[in-house]
Formats: sequence, C-alpha cells, structure tokens
Amino acid sequence: MNETRRAILEALSDGPVSGPELAESLDVSRAAVWKQIDGLRDAGFEIESGPTGYELVAVEAYTGPAVEFGLEAPFSVDYHETIGSTNNRARELAANGAADVAVLADEQTGSRGRLDREWSSPSGGVWVSIVSRPTITPAQAPLYTLAAAVAIARAAREAGVDARIKWPNDVVVPVGDDGDYRKLAGILTEMEGETDRVDWIIPGIGVNANIDVDALPEGATSIRDEAGDVDRRLFVQRLLEEFDDYRNDLETVIPAWRDLALTLGQRVRVDRPAGEVVGEAVDITDSGALVIETDDGQETVSAGDCEHLRPV
Repeated sequence: MNETRRAILEALSDGPVSGPELAESLDVSRAAVWKQIDGLRDAGFEIESGPTGYELVAVEAYTGPAVEFGLEAPFSVDYHETIGSTNNRARELAANGAADVAVLADEQTGSRGRLDREWSSPSGGVWVSIVSRPTITPAQAPLYTLAAAVAIARAAREAGVDARIKWPNDVVVPVGDDGDYRKLAGILTEMEGETDRVDWIIPGIGVNANIDVDALPEGATSIRDEAGDVDRRLFVQRLLEEFDDYRNDLETVIPAWRDLALTLGQRVRVDRPAGEVVGEAVDITDSGALVIETDDGQETVSAGDCEHLRPV
C-alpha cells in the first residue's frame, strides 16, 4: 500500500474527513485525493461520501491492502487471488532480497505439504508464506516452525476452535480422549543459509478456514466446520501478529508450544530413516526435538513422521 493511501486511511479511521482537508494535510490536489479514494474502494474498502466528507464504513475485503490496514506487525502483503504456490513466490522474493513479506492467496493450484504430500488449497482457506531474514543459526530454525504452529493455534482458538499442536508442525482439533484428531492446518518451512547463519526462512502456512469439510481430504477439518466462518482478514492479521511476537522472543516459543501440545503424553510412533521409534512422547527439547520414553529408555527425535497410537 502506498504511503498516500495509508495516510488517508489513518485519517479516515478517526471519522469523516472532507476532501479539501485531506488534500491540505497530504499536500496533494483534491483530484489526487479522489483518485486514491477510488483506488481504496477498488481494493475493498467501503468508503462513503457524505456532507461531512469521506467516511470509512467497513473493511470486508480479503486483499493485500485490507490485511495491511490495522495490522500490528511489520509485514507487507503480496496478495494473489490464485497462485501455484505461495512458498514458490516467497522464495522468488527472498532471492531478490525481500524481507518481512507475507505472500497471501485465496487459492493455490500447486501447493504441497511435508514429504511432498499433496495439500488441498481451495478458495476460502488461508494460504500464506512469510519471508523472514532472522539473525539466527540453522540450529534455531525449527523454532520458527514451532512459532508458526503456536501462532496458528492461538488465532484459531480466538476464532472458537479447540486447536492443539501435533508434533512437529500440524495444528489439529482433538477427537475424544485417546489422541485422535482432525487436521486443521499444516506448515512447510523452507530456508537458505550458511553453516553458521540463516539467510532467509519461509514458514509456509495452510489453514482450512472457510471451507466445507466435504471438500477436504479424509481426516481434515476446517474452522467453518468447527466454529463457523471466520473473518479471514482479521484471522491473518492475528496470525501474523502472533508469529511476529514469537519470532522476536524465541525463548517463549517452547513453553507456548508445550501449553498447546496434543502430542505430549500420547503414545506415538515416529518414522525416520534410521528406523521407527515407539513410546510415550514426554517432552520437546529447546530446539524442538521430540523426547520419547521407549521400553529401552529415552530417545530424542529431531525429525520424522509422527503418528498418535491408541493407549496400550
């Protein structure tokens, strides 16, 4: 969003303002003000003209400028109605030096999940990839994925969903008391860097928001199915704000993750290249690895496909 439009919106947030007042305060012509107002209307801002001037009535659109308006986090939004993959677009931006950009789409046509699994991304979901350039080591990079999971879960809980986290990076809704769940959201994190530093890191986030559950794969759920439709603009804002808070205070990520974890206390099986590990998930380490109590003692697993098992 350009600075003139941003200034106009800030002025309108305090109530109706006349065209001449806007022109004078911004040091532009009244014609320029009208042009910017018209552009804001095209971007989904409901601005009415009345006897007291222009008035911002509502912001109901799902667009880049609409998400940026009122966002209390330092991200610009690169919005697309349809895109192959927000992660692919985010990588292009990162390669060109971009930072603090949220690539957002209404629909993805070529998305993927962990282990190259297909991920359904129809219109109505929240598909966003966040370009960050943190001053961290590669060993700390998993904390960004955990931070994204916490941010999603907290935003979903504010929307009325009993969202929890399944290790390592799924946000789920519990079913019963035996560790069963329905998947609400997933994260695919990509990064580039050297042995001692991260150049850029991109958590790619997919949330089944305003989608009928019948349109989703078996075992998945949506915010619509759990709690009714959510205002996606506000949901994305809360997600980005939460993520920004945690990425700037990484020491708080692990405690927050533990508070929301569904996996801890569950009997699990983790498939990994070195072989499967079966036991009770008892904790995660400061770097996000899962600690499992097996029949032969504790094992720490840094990566793998985790399955919740029914209690013995």
